[in-house]
Amino acid sequence: MISPQSSRPKKLCFVTIGATASFNSLISKTLSRPVLKALQNAGYTDLRLQFGREGRSIFDNFIINNPDGSEERCGLNITGFEYNRKGLGHEMRRATAYNGGVEGVVISHGGSGSILDALRLNIPTIVVPNPSLLDNHQVELAEELALQDYVVHGKLDDLVAAIADSETLREKHKSWPPINSGEDPSGRGLAGVMEDEMGFVD
Repeated sequence: MISPQSSRPKKLCFVTIGATASFNSLISKTLSRPVLKALQNAGYTDLRLQFGREGRSIFDNFIINNPDGSEERCGLNITGFEYNRKGLGHEMRRATAYNGGVEGVVISHGGSGSILDALRLNIPTIVVPNPSLLDNHQVELAEELALQDYVVHGKLDDLVAAIADSETLREKHKSWPPINSGEDPSGRGLAGVMEDEMGFVD
């Protein structure tokens, strides 16, 4: 049995899938042993998931099969909830260096609303586009933000690398909002991508 690292300052990873679409694969991947181990190795003490209605069974099954203190939890305090109708700002703020804790990370689906909430709080953010959606707006937004070093563009099959990359991003993190200066390699700019994407805010 492994106990959570209660003696260490709290460092929280908050995962959100948003309100409009299920993203069960992100919940499953986050609760996999390689990802939990990567969080542990990066100094995280807590993992909190906003898993949506359809993701509840995945979360509940993990909690039932891996009780508090079990090896599969990798020493993490793991909690979760479906959704908060008042918004997720409070949950995201818990991932900041808040109440004597250590700054953590937000792992978000690719919806612009959730991403902007995290960026406004200046929290290192991993954006994982939902591959089940029909349009590519989430991928385009994640690519553009990553290109400008605001987020890590995470992929479902390599969240471990994304967690490591988020620690690198923390060291060179820029404040939000961005200053529109310099040459944009994509030719479209963040403003152009956000203009398209704002119709999909969730």
